[in-house]
Amino acid sequence: MTDTLIVTSKLGDTLDGLIWRELRAGPEVLQTVLDLNPGTADFGLFLPVGTSITLPRLVEKTVDTRNIIQLWS
Repeated sequence: MTDTLIVTSKLGDTLDGLIWRELRAGPEVLQTVLDLNPGTADFGLFLPVGTSITLPRLVEKTVDTRNIIQLWS
């Protein structure tokens, strides 16, 4: 199983908002989070306060460090 992180929802949290706040990730992670948290979609738009949500730990993307060649200087 992948390495995971457990977070607790706050007042007004939506699942996608919580994913953005904790992982800085978008919809590409949503299905994984739903798979890790069966029944979460049944809560509706807002998560109940204090709900434990399991999130995957994401590998940081590496930044391309190649030299940039400009056509004009």
